[in-house]
Amino acid sequence: MQPVTLPANQPAGRFYAGGSAITAFRGEGDAVHGPEDWVASTTTVRGHDSLGLSVLTDGMPLAAAIAAAPLDWLGPPHVAAFGVDTKLLVKLLDAGQRLPVHAHPSAAFAHEHLGAAHGKAEAWYILSPGEVFLGLVRTVTPSELAGFVARQDVEGMLALMHRVSVDAGQAVYVPPGLLHAIGAGILLVEVQEPEDLSILLEWRDFDIDGSIDGHLGLGFDSALQAVETRARTAGEIAALVSGADAADLLPSEAAGYFRLERLGGQSTVDAGFAVLVVIAGSVRLIPVHGEPMVLPRGSTTVIPYASGGFALDGDGLALVARPPAP
Repeated sequence: MQPVTLPANQPAGRFYAGGSAITAFRGEGDAVHGPEDWVASTTTVRGHDSLGLSVLTDGMPLAAAIAAAPLDWLGPPHVAAFGVDTKLLVKLLDAGQRLPVHAHPSAAFAHEHLGAAHGKAEAWYILSPGEVFLGLVRTVTPSELAGFVARQDVEGMLALMHRVSVDAGQAVYVPPGLLHAIGAGILLVEVQEPEDLSILLEWRDFDIDGSIDGHLGLGFDSALQAVETRARTAGEIAALVSGADAADLLPSEAAGYFRLERLGGQSTVDAGFAVLVVIAGSVRLIPVHGEPMVLPRGSTTVIPYASGGFALDGDGLALVARPPAP
């Protein structure tokens, strides 16, 4: 099986503005209405049957192709551990405006309250600099947090959070439950658990009614139980953010959800389902089983287990996202 380079996949109807950064990065896509590009997606937008799914060049949805040949796509060890579940979603995200303050539930909460297979841990690889908000500077009570939400006191919520400047090349790990917001102007590659589950604490200036759509249908009394209310120290927040030249992009706790590597030329990767995003220059992808492919900056490629391990050479840099090790 040959790796497959994928076109842009930008679900319509996202409630926040994007810009032109994804189009500029990829050389294609919707520059006006596409703040997200869901890469190698077997996940649908919450409440939809097919929106968000990636489609292969032969017209078959990737999810259907994997279901038809899981051992070829995912490999026997993965299927034995996780079944026909990629355990992975990759996105490009272009924040044309600051995203709202929000959090994502853990797998345990999502399973108990929503019947979902995953929560939504995530991590960001920053492609353009900016500011993000991560975690609380002081502990709040659940009722205090609910008050901020009910009043839509955006300024108060932001003042409670750590403000962190991030530069291109840094990575940020966002564990489940952690309040966060991405600042305007940031382009990033996101790797996450494959669910579309967000608890919105802020919606005042966005094209969404969070009083209806912000609590996952649970009501805020229940949904806010999934949100971390304890303070994190500056050191704890710093531990979530890698240096631009760090060998390890993500802290060890992220490995239970996904893996992310930044690789240059003369790199090799073992066989396994993977998503490759070229972030600089161009790379030559050389699978053990398949023809070499030259991939330019902005290209996104899904690599099946049956391609065997692969090598990269060239003058470029690529991100390789993979599920957790079985």
